[in-house]
Amino acid sequence: MFQRILVGGLFAGFAAGLIAALLQLVFVQPVLLQAELYEGGGLAYPAAAGSAAAAAETGGIEPLRDGLSVLFTTLLYTGYALVLTAAMALAAERGIRIIARQGLVWGIAGFVSVQLAPAFGVPPELPGSAAAEIDLRRVWWFGTVAATAAGIGLAAFGRGWTMRGLAVALILAPHVIGAPQPASFAGPAPPEVGSLFAARALGTGLASWALLGLLAAYFWIREGKRMENTARTA
Repeated sequence: MFQRILVGGLFAGFAAGLIAALLQLVFVQPVLLQAELYEGGGLAYPAAAGSAAAAAETGGIEPLRDGLSVLFTTLLYTGYALVLTAAMALAAERGIRIIARQGLVWGIAGFVSVQLAPAFGVPPELPGSAAAEIDLRRVWWFGTVAATAAGIGLAAFGRGWTMRGLAVALILAPHVIGAPQPASFAGPAPPEVGSLFAARALGTGLASWALLGLLAAYFWIREGKRMENTARTA
């Protein structure tokens, strides 16, 4: 079982991580770099004379930064995939048959737990944006991820209205408590840039997690068949 989890997680995570990194480089990073120009003074909001020229002079993506981003994203999604395949192993032990369609649903559930639910309180932030103390946000983020994942798990596998009610309570609890917020909202970049960044970050996250779920299910099934064939021929 451990080999099945490890192999499936590594292959699915590496492949999904590369696609996620590509999506981020194409859709998210240009907006992030634009925001960094506002933060560093290369662009001004409201627009000032010469800001467009400054953007043209200072724009560009450094290859080293791109490489590190791809490496980090690939490692991150590999970790996600290992957790996802471990959850699939637990479900399989309960007699649940894992198919590709279920993998897609599992991937979307992972996106909801790790990105969408936390974004209700702490949305993706641009450099220089006002934010609450990082330690408080980190605690709330981890608590939200854990509560949402547990709630989704109870909703999917729990039996009876008691379990379903507990699932709803877990999912809602972090938002009832509320995420840490700054005393006031301010930032150097226009709000349109911030909304575009958040939308693209969540959109690429959804696509990446859906792909991760599909690949995790595919490699889980493939590795299981390979192990069965090996056992028959042994």
